Amino acid sequence: MNQTVKIINQAKKEGRKALLENEAKTICIEYGISVTKFTLAKNEKEASEYAEQIGYPIVLKIVSPDIIHKSDAGGVILNLKTPNEVNIAYKKIIENAKKYKSDAKIVGVLVQEMAPQSTEVIVGAIKDPQFGQTVMFGLGGIFVELLKDVNFRIAPINAEDAKEMITQLKAFPLLNGYRNTPPADIDALAEILCSVSRLIMENPEIKELDLNPVMAYPKGAKTVDARIILE
Repeated sequence: MNQTVKIINQAKKEGRKALLENEAKTICIEYGISVTKFTLAKNEKEASEYAEQIGYPIVLKIVSPDIIHKSDAGGVILNLKTPNEVNIAYKKIIENAKKYKSDAKIVGVLVQEMAPQSTEVIVGAIKDPQFGQTVMFGLGGIFVELLKDVNFRIAPINAEDAKEMITQLKAFPLLNGYRNTPPADIDALAEILCSVSRLIMENPEIKELDLNPVMAYPKGAKTVDARIILE
């Protein structure tokens, strides 16, 4: 049985609809979607050891089935550059999580590489009551709310569909290298869209999927945050 099926079955068994971020990212890896390096730490010592292995700067994030909006809970700390900073941040995140929701089940803290800044895009999927599984692409970060410039296609999609979804955005010039913005690797982004399409078609119990932001680089792309919701 593959990892994805195991993870989904385990979540169902525990009565969870939202997958944990480390679970969502493990599924991404299985489907060939590039993600930032990450490891789940259960204590400060593990966190600083993993940070050394991954390489600084580091991001720490709370992992809890009871805390979906991590930032609201003070559960994300960015740009950590030393083992000491990691230790302090680990304690702070656990403390913040307990203050936010005293009975929250804490699985651990995600130790993650900090991806270099670039143009942010969002790749998503929604199970529509009428059309079934659909794939979505748009500009990520603040742009997704500000411009609402997104394209949808009914899954499954192929590489040609994926490229159309990208090039037909109103803000496509930004991805094509606008002024001082370096061009994004369109093939890499199309590949992520096709992988997401395959993932939702092979696992119909996925109701929503959000990869946001995905950092689009001149060569390749990297998913920073991943969220998967089951029916």
